[in-house]
Amino acid sequence: QVQFVESGGGLVQPGGSLRLSCATSGFTFTTYPMSWLRQAAGKGLEWVATISTAGTTTNYADSVKGRFTVSRDNAKKTLYLQMNSLKSEDTAVYYCSPYHNRRAGSQGTQVTVSS
Repeated sequence: QVQFVESGGGLVQPGGSLRLSCATSGFTFTTYPMSWLRQAAGKGLEWVATISTAGTTTNYADSVKGRFTVSRDNAKKTLYLQMNSLKSEDTAVYYCSPYHNRRAGSQGTQVTVSS
């Protein structure tokens, strides 16, 4: 059974940081590029970042470039997203996925940036 379990979200003040994790199981993690997606309340799904299978290539949405860093640990089959200098517009549910344009059925983790 393929599972993706996101964690690490929470409430943070503007300018703060969070580190999200995505633990995977039942899935050949090392053979897939992995992405983070997010969805704010009342809005569509937004692509955030993608990392290559070996972790050597990363791509970011312009809205997060320079503030977020995606990484992966293939031995642990885990994906990460380090988020710095958070803004209110980063408030959303964050999902990991092997697809860059759709979710993989996971629950996501809520990130709320507010003072």
